[in-house]
Amino acid sequence: MYELLDVQAIFTNMPKILSRLPVTLGVTFGAMLVSTAIGLTIALIKVYKVPVIRHMAGFYVSFIRGTPLLVQLYLVYYGVPRFFDYLYRAHGWFGQINFNLIPPVAFAVGAFAVNLGAYLSETIRSAIETVDRGQFEAGISIGLTRGQLMRKVILPQALLGILPNYGNTLISTVKDTSLIFMISVVDIMGQSQIIGARTLKFFEVYISVSIIYWLTCILLARILSELEKRARVYERKLVE
Repeated sequence: MYELLDVQAIFTNMPKILSRLPVTLGVTFGAMLVSTAIGLTIALIKVYKVPVIRHMAGFYVSFIRGTPLLVQLYLVYYGVPRFFDYLYRAHGWFGQINFNLIPPVAFAVGAFAVNLGAYLSETIRSAIETVDRGQFEAGISIGLTRGQLMRKVILPQALLGILPNYGNTLISTVKDTSLIFMISVVDIMGQSQIIGARTLKFFEVYISVSIIYWLTCILLARILSELEKRARVYERKLVE
């Protein structure tokens, strides 16, 4: 008798797929860490209207937001080795780098960091600009440098505005990492495709991986919700 669904196969495959969850989370958190630094830098360039550089930053944000993530992944994976090879052959810079020794996961983290940096820069910039301008003037009046003002006064107040979008970006990134198998990184999606090709139970395998993504995102959402509560408490202390 033909069965619509092999329920046993769904749960049998889960441990094998879960074995690749550290890869998925590693790419996610690695990219978020690097992209936070990129996003903050771009946001500050825009907030302070740094000449020339702000136009370059604007082009970067526009290009990233206007092109698909998969295309950016390919551009980094194939473009970075070619670019450095050109610099070596044409100018003798950096020496000859054997990119075959660099794991594909490094390119995945780099591509995601570049992508997320553009989106986070807008999140951080908008949160900074919601802080009362009087806070800027008060900080300058008591002799704070721009760096001290941003670090001690503005960013702590902007944090609550940053966290919701930051959390949404984190959760979206977990799901978007399903693309990294396209550059040979075996994450949970890649593992599911391998198992599906071997067992020919693609439907059951994709149900397994969807459950894993779903539960992972639920857990992350609860952690982020707790962080937002703590941030609100911190903000109230600042106001008091």
